[in-house]
Amino acid sequence: MAKTRISISLDVAQAERIKEHAERAGLDVSAYLVHAATRQMAETDAIEEQFSGVDALIARAEAEAGALSEESATGAEDLTEHERREVEEALGLVHGADRNADRPGHAA
Repeated sequence: MAKTRISISLDVAQAERIKEHAERAGLDVSAYLVHAATRQMAETDAIEEQFSGVDALIARAEAEAGALSEESATGAEDLTEHERREVEEALGLVHGADRNADRPGHAA
C-alpha cells in the first residue's frame, strides 16, 4: 500500500501530550494519530448516517416552505386531520415522543 506524508503544526504542549498518549498506547505518534483520526471519522460517519433521514426531512420542509407565499399560510384550523397528524409526528421528532410527560433532564 502506497503511503503519503501529511505535515501538521501544533504547539509544543499538544505535541508532548500526543507523544505521551501514543507511548501509553504502545504506538508511535503516526500510528496513534491515524488511529485517532480513523475513530473520529467512523464516529462522524455513523452520526451522519443516523441523522440522514432527519436531515432530508428538514431539507424537504425548507424547500417546501421556501416555495410558499405569505398569502398561502395556513392556520391550524385549516389543516386536515391527516395534516394535523403529520404536524404532531414532526413535533414528536423535535420534542420527543411524549411532549406532555416529564422527561429526564428537562424541567417540568
